[in-house]
Amino acid sequence: MKVGIDLGGSHIAIGVVDKNGKILEKVEKKLKGIVTKEVKKVIENTIVEAVDKFKKEYKITEIGIAIPGTVTKETVVKSVNLGLKNYKIIEELQKKINMPIKIKNDAKCAAIAESTYGSLKDYKRVLFLTLGTGIGGAVVINNKLLDTGDLPGCEIGHMVIDKNGLECNCGRKGCFEKYASMKAFKNNLRKALGYDETFSGKELLAIIKNTKKEEKKYKIIEKIKREYIENLSIGIANLVNIFEPEAIGIGGSFVYFGEILLDDLKKELVTENLLFNPRKDINIQTAVLGNEAGIIGAIL
Repeated sequence: MKVGIDLGGSHIAIGVVDKNGKILEKVEKKLKGIVTKEVKKVIENTIVEAVDKFKKEYKITEIGIAIPGTVTKETVVKSVNLGLKNYKIIEELQKKINMPIKIKNDAKCAAIAESTYGSLKDYKRVLFLTLGTGIGGAVVINNKLLDTGDLPGCEIGHMVIDKNGLECNCGRKGCFEKYASMKAFKNNLRKALGYDETFSGKELLAIIKNTKKEEKKYKIIEKIKREYIENLSIGIANLVNIFEPEAIGIGGSFVYFGEILLDDLKKELVTENLLFNPRKDINIQTAVLGNEAGIIGAIL
């Protein structure tokens, strides 16, 4: 058995995964609201506690960690949404855990999982995006990640779509994830509808599904959706024009909103003159492994 860890921008999920990619047991902890200087301590303590617990019940041989941002074989070089920089996470964890530990960018882990077990397993050339707190991405060709050398590359979320746009956590302006992450979508909805950040994504989704009864609220939501789809389409179109994938996979919390966003996204891409090579349809698959793709991909 292996332990897969998905270290997200707002939570950490840790699971025991068998040889068939099935999660046997999982624990989660929210990271939202933790001050930056405490994040490392919370991450390390959460991982150590979970691994100690799992070792009592399973024969654990290895740990894999999916981490957002720029990750080398040993170090988190930069994870802007977690406030981490030059963090030697393996070195710190092995002071308390005596077993092999590997780390990789979270979007790449999710892409590997979906290409192996999920919605992209029948395709050889795919583009994968994770839409959550930020935007991550990966390109998989013939079941292998695109090789970008010592640095992970594919920083899709930090592709600039507006040179004079909103300032990003990375220090640049107009990054794709400031407009097209699910965090951006949900925050824009909350602000427009007068809710604070405690109003959950699940509650927002319920409101979206039932707004046709309230014309004023419906118009507000449709405006936010329209702007979001336009921004998301610009970024995806840029990537399609470069890579021409057989299929595009989208994971992260977008999966839960797919029923109200996916059809509009496809329509926008094929009707608004965004694609260099026009087409009548575009193959976009939502991740069937959901938010568990990071955990599963971390052990692959």
